[in-house]
Amino acid sequence: MPDRPLYAVGDIHGNAQLVEPLLERIDADAAARGYEAPQLIFLGDYVDRGDSSDLVLEHLRILTQSVPDSVICLMGNHEKMMLEFVDDPAGRGARWLANGGLQTLASYGVGGLSTNATLEDMADASDALLAALPEGMLDWLRALPRWHQSGNVVCVHGAMNPARPPEEQDERAMLWGHRDFTRIARTDGLWVVHGHTIVKEPLIEGGRVAVDTGAYHSGRLTAAAIWGGDCRFLQTA
Repeated sequence: MPDRPLYAVGDIHGNAQLVEPLLERIDADAAARGYEAPQLIFLGDYVDRGDSSDLVLEHLRILTQSVPDSVICLMGNHEKMMLEFVDDPAGRGARWLANGGLQTLASYGVGGLSTNATLEDMADASDALLAALPEGMLDWLRALPRWHQSGNVVCVHGAMNPARPPEEQDERAMLWGHRDFTRIARTDGLWVVHGHTIVKEPLIEGGRVAVDTGAYHSGRLTAAAIWGGDCRFLQTA
């Protein structure tokens, strides 16, 4: 089990209206069970697809800065794509635009693009996004960790190679997934809590805990509550 009560929140994808209701449920759950100093882990993919990526990012950044010992935000593949758009819009920008980047740009007031935007338009949009981001936001995004371990529980966005310990994982696997993740069980006793792969209902299977319930289209944001050898799920309605 983890070193302290742990709540791991799945992919938000720009749905700011779901964050506070879930946090209220988590707070009520922790209070009802008498948990002291629980840890809150967000599993990545805060941006894209929904309409309020700007609000989600600012909310989470304030949380991590207010209680850094209790709140950790991991990087997801969509944050990675957003950073690639900022750093190399001509070379890496098209993929982000096609995967929800247009909605994130719009949340920061950057419009006029389509998924087949010209290289010049993408470069202009990258500059506009940089200008629109609150001070410190870009540095916060770049510093997001790829994984977090507490006891025998490892939290990650996408997946882990079951043949390697956390510290030897490839970043791509952690952000985008790994072919053996759901096929081969780990043998080291670690449980992996992850988002990225949408499941109709949260799932505990083969040493994995999947909590991405597709909030951007289902309206259900899910958290896994893990403590004392037990794993339960909390959701928005």
